[in-house]
Amino acid sequence: MGHELRFLLNDTEIRLTEAGSRDTLLDFLRLNRRLTGTKEGCAEGDCGACTVLVGRLHHGALHYEPINACIRFLASCHGCHIVTVEHLRGANGGLHPVQAAMVEHHGSQCGFCTPGFVMALYGLWMQNPRPDMLAIETALQGNLCRCTGYEPIVKAAFAASEAGGQHMDALTVERDRVTAALAAIPRERVEVARGEDRAILPADAADLAQVLAENPKATIVAGATDVGLWVTKFLRDISPAVFIGDLQDLKKIEITPGHITIGASVTYSEFEPFVLAHFPEALDYWRRIGGWQVRNAGTIGGNVANGSPIGETPPLLIALGATMRLRSVEGSRELPVEDYFIDYGKQDRRPGEFVEAITVPLKGEARIAAYKVSKRHHADITASAAAFRVETDGATIIDARVAFGGMAATPKRAAAAEAALNGQPFTAETFEAAAKAVANDFQPLSDWRASKEYRQQLAANFFRRFWLEQSGAEHRLRRAE
Repeated sequence: MGHELRFLLNDTEIRLTEAGSRDTLLDFLRLNRRLTGTKEGCAEGDCGACTVLVGRLHHGALHYEPINACIRFLASCHGCHIVTVEHLRGANGGLHPVQAAMVEHHGSQCGFCTPGFVMALYGLWMQNPRPDMLAIETALQGNLCRCTGYEPIVKAAFAASEAGGQHMDALTVERDRVTAALAAIPRERVEVARGEDRAILPADAADLAQVLAENPKATIVAGATDVGLWVTKFLRDISPAVFIGDLQDLKKIEITPGHITIGASVTYSEFEPFVLAHFPEALDYWRRIGGWQVRNAGTIGGNVANGSPIGETPPLLIALGATMRLRSVEGSRELPVEDYFIDYGKQDRRPGEFVEAITVPLKGEARIAAYKVSKRHHADITASAAAFRVETDGATIIDARVAFGGMAATPKRAAAAEAALNGQPFTAETFEAAAKAVANDFQPLSDWRASKEYRQQLAANFFRRFWLEQSGAEHRLRRAE
């Protein structure tokens, strides 16, 4: 067992023997290393001013992604390469092509948010040398600016892609050296602390089970897109915190005949290509989970495990008939995802258990859809969401599964609406009957996101929208890209 956090920060190796569970990467950068280009704007992963790149070895390959430093805990940086805006430079030591494009196209006004935009665009520039408008907008979902109106920043993104130069970039030139340095960090359990505040990084899934047996009240931290806010907004004590976001045996994606199994620490971004390949109807929904930085950090297993009634993945997983595997030192057990949610804040996870994997049946010939309504189109919390899986024999509905989020204390199926669909003809009249029946399934609350009346109307309209889309009606049911 080790007692030292090790990671690379720009071109420097960092070794820390003292760190607490609640120490954030942002505070370390600004207060300890005086790298003040990384800003604090919201402290909740919403504005992107704190964006940095994190490089990780994934199945032996080095991969960089933008993430929010404000809700990234320092302990989770073990074995990573952290890249801040100070590390950017052009081939001749001057401005980086992304920085030069921002200057040329007046992409900065007050300048506070600019380093975060530069780092998000840097991540896009490295991954996609020829982005289209949709790719640029998607990359900038998690960055907010109150000055420019975004048009100059989008122009800068196109200009940076035209400038090219990725083969001369520091992250390309240094790739072999960085890969070797990260590979040399031992994959063992690491424990560090600051006084009584402890952070634990298990070596693998088996070690995680042992750690939780030894610390049954520990806080499990994967992507920290929720737990980070527990600390930054609610000042909660999460010690001892067990960090699992980089456990390689929890990051596997396996396809077998009829099913796909997702390790609990697979991030939204890592699974996106599989959504495109197997559930393309849900791709737009998937890309509206947080911003790009959140999807690069947040995990599917964590989104299910924390039991939030407004998490985006549970309605889709429930509608698809997914199951989940929970593990502890006593063994493993499986249950349907829908049975995991018992009540608000209460889930069927026993002391010492963790979510190990989620298995999703492939959709076959079924019709699927997933919808989300929020105040902002991108990077916003769900007001109401719905997912559909409807199987027909062509004329008659054989099996309908419809699940909602934001309508009850837990993600939940719409039993009355399903009953109105099953065995009925696949017609507008059937879906209108289901739209009326869903009122018997939920008694939603009013809050700042939506009133109960609005949520009830949304629930009904989701059925109408599904029918219109599936019947081929020429209605513009989503915004023009």
